[in-house]
Amino acid sequence: MEIGLHVADFTYPSGPAGLADDLTRVVVAAEEAGFARVSVMDHVWQIRPVGPIENDMLEAYTTLGYIAARTERVQLLAWVTAVTYREPGMLAKLVTTLDVLSKGRAWLGIGAAWNDEEAIGLGLPFPGTAERFERLEETLQICLQMWAEGDAPYEGKHYRLGRTLNTPAPLRRPPILIGGGGEKKTLRLVAQYADACNLFAGPDLERKLEILRGHCADVGRDYDSIEKTVMFPLDAGEKGEKVDALLTQLQGLAALGINEAHGWVPEVWKPERLELIGKEIIPAVASL
Repeated sequence: MEIGLHVADFTYPSGPAGLADDLTRVVVAAEEAGFARVSVMDHVWQIRPVGPIENDMLEAYTTLGYIAARTERVQLLAWVTAVTYREPGMLAKLVTTLDVLSKGRAWLGIGAAWNDEEAIGLGLPFPGTAERFERLEETLQICLQMWAEGDAPYEGKHYRLGRTLNTPAPLRRPPILIGGGGEKKTLRLVAQYADACNLFAGPDLERKLEILRGHCADVGRDYDSIEKTVMFPLDAGEKGEKVDALLTQLQGLAALGINEAHGWVPEVWKPERLELIGKEIIPAVASL
């Protein structure tokens, strides 16, 4: 099992003036600790489960480009891109650019979007649920087409691209992670298009994995070829007092076939929080 860091909070004690330096310390500490991936949210306002919407929030792909310049090994992605916030041709170009400049470390994390409050607030597109899922599937098709050879047009219900030219090409085809546990639409799209899924560590996790297995059977996809990730808090405590409880949780997830635990760390701006996970958690779960 691998461990990934989700940076969901940018409200640090030093404030916006120190944010660039603080973020550098966070991602460098994560890489040195052995985290496999670093992600940021694709939100333009802070989300209420994390903090007040007025708290600091950075745009995802600008931030990932900054992180790419300050790291060497961690994989990079938005967890997850709101499909309606960017036109798919431009999104494919953004992820391609991140991949080239990070020397092959970019992923596409994507979902159908959910935060109508911020979309309405800043005038971003936010159609109804059915249309967002239609747009999600077309966006996946467009990205895969732009990351393959050729530059043929694309003609869909919502998007029409006259020439899918994408040069330079990514150094590798960016892996695709689809976030969400919707059983009829999201998990079907995972089976059909994705390299990884993201679910939450709730009581229905095992059932959702079985539903994904069923979708894979329906579309002729090898269930084991899809990486299973789970998002949940990575809290080992301030001085390690929660290490045993966290390890027990991770062992339970590994038993279900989860390949990566990806989550946020309390007070992430403190390097010792990340160092503790690197010392006590990451080596312990490497063989799970």
